[in-house]
Amino acid sequence: MFRAADHALKAHTGLTATQQAVLFALVKRDRQPISAIAARLNMGKSSLTGLIDRMVAAELVTRQPCPTDGRSTIISIGDAGRRAAEATAEGTQRINAALLAPFTAGEQKIIARFLTHAAENGADIINSHAAAAFQQFQERTKA
Repeated sequence: MFRAADHALKAHTGLTATQQAVLFALVKRDRQPISAIAARLNMGKSSLTGLIDRMVAAELVTRQPCPTDGRSTIISIGDAGRRAAEATAEGTQRINAALLAPFTAGEQKIIARFLTHAAENGADIINSHAAAAFQQFQERTKA
């Protein structure tokens, strides 16, 4: 599903889904360090740095040194980025509504609660359970 959304977004707007996610994060809270954006999107900081470089080149965002921490860089949304986020938000909402259409309002609330929980806690849950969850694999593959 992500691949289809990414392909459609790129074909119709020139943005990738990850670029759109960065823009949406900056619309919600502008002037963030790359590390905060990476944490919000559950991405590695190094993966995000290259994406930010391309977004700076496209004038979607700007990069400034952090005034309080010389090791950190602050990312801000640019005018073109704000326009792109606003222009793609309605289409994204329309697609989300179509995906949720077969479900009742109550079911949609449960889906929203699950997706929020997974986005906010998924990495921690996976990391805390991975060793036990895959112990059987390790036992079976030992020679």
